[in-house]
Amino acid sequence: MPNYALRLTKSQHEQLRTHLLPADGCEAVALALCGRAASEDRHVFVARDIVPIPYSACSLRTPDRVTWPTEFVEPLVRKAYGRSQAILKFHSHRGDYPQFSSLDDESDDLLFSSISSLLGDSLPHASVIMLPDGRCIGRAIRDGVEFLPMSAISVVGDDITVWHEEPHGTSLAANRRNEQVFGKGTIGRLKRLSAAVVGCSGTGSIVIEQLARLGIGRLVLVDPDLVEEKNLNRILNSGKEDAYLGRPKVFALASAVARMGLGQDLLPLPVNLVSQRAVRNVAACDVIFGCTDGAEARHLLNRIAAFYTIPYFDVGVRLDADGLGGIGNISGAVHYVQPGGSSLLSREVYTMADVEAEELRRTNPEMYRARRDEGYIRGVREDRPAVISVNMFFAALIVQEFLARLHPFRNHPNSSHATVRANLLEPFLITEPDGAPCAVFARHVGRGDIEPLLDRPDLS
Repeated sequence: MPNYALRLTKSQHEQLRTHLLPADGCEAVALALCGRAASEDRHVFVARDIVPIPYSACSLRTPDRVTWPTEFVEPLVRKAYGRSQAILKFHSHRGDYPQFSSLDDESDDLLFSSISSLLGDSLPHASVIMLPDGRCIGRAIRDGVEFLPMSAISVVGDDITVWHEEPHGTSLAANRRNEQVFGKGTIGRLKRLSAAVVGCSGTGSIVIEQLARLGIGRLVLVDPDLVEEKNLNRILNSGKEDAYLGRPKVFALASAVARMGLGQDLLPLPVNLVSQRAVRNVAACDVIFGCTDGAEARHLLNRIAAFYTIPYFDVGVRLDADGLGGIGNISGAVHYVQPGGSSLLSREVYTMADVEAEELRRTNPEMYRARRDEGYIRGVREDRPAVISVNMFFAALIVQEFLARLHPFRNHPNSSHATVRANLLEPFLITEPDGAPCAVFARHVGRGDIEPLLDRPDLS
């Protein structure tokens, strides 16, 4: 049986909080239409449209009870019908009562049995309570009658907020030094989070090492390439035997993490990101780390982050050298992309011409070479110089940026750190705030699983 979770953007949570916790101190109700990220072991509800129930439409509103008309459900049922979308009910508890009451049980039973009957798809829906401090607790409802607790509810904004069920078990001795800095609460959340690392070479292998030793609960590693001798200068935990055997990078790194013995759940995927298997497993994760310079992969990761409301961290490194010991540039940037905000495309990290060139190189190498030689497209740069000391710096920067979102500790708000740039020739850091919402991706927030996957025919 899968565990259940809910993802909201910060703006969605703020909209709900404003409506559900009004100044009059009475309870209120809202509905939501949600996409899904469904896999065998996890079912995530991804909020798309929030529908507040007007206070004036409610026949009764007191500090401990609300009665509202179900006519507001009908338009959502029509939208969800045949599209495998979920309907969620949100209501507030104004007192210190962080659990569902018997009255809530009765109300949810009546409401969701009707919704399940109307939709006729046997898919789960959900009910969520917002408490006075904005914290949320929830449960999935299967077939209108079976109540199953949500393991996590996350809010993705400048900060990343995650509310989990009460933790179980004791912390490992290896985590105690981490807890001394970030506290048991943050390290406990890390233990219950899953991260996808896409690109497992120079920066990716170092990011994986850090996440594992920080105690992340699950790692999904995506990279189709094999370890080669030319990689041994920068892929952490790789060796000549890996290169001799042609071992997939993800297997070599998963093996190294397993040897640490810190209890991570590992899923190495030696496949291209442009595949159903990779996309579905990345979509099930709580956070994405993009450690690839490829425009095609970055474009797809932006799309996954939007469709499934996932925080996305990207790192890029540029090292210009003449091959004879002369260094012209050592620089890089870490980008944090939140669903509904700006994207790597709108920040001009890549262009659609770059994406199209890489897609052509992957799908039709002969045509790519011909068009490149004829000057119709700009060639994809290969075999860029890479040095582990530079990769270490920027890999540490991206993980530290993630920790700062999960456990805000900086003197300045995270809103001013959407991009962090560094130049190691004249050592300095420059931070930039988020820009305007990206018109390409913002409209896809919360769509979840659709057919074709990500609205791309090549993933159907």
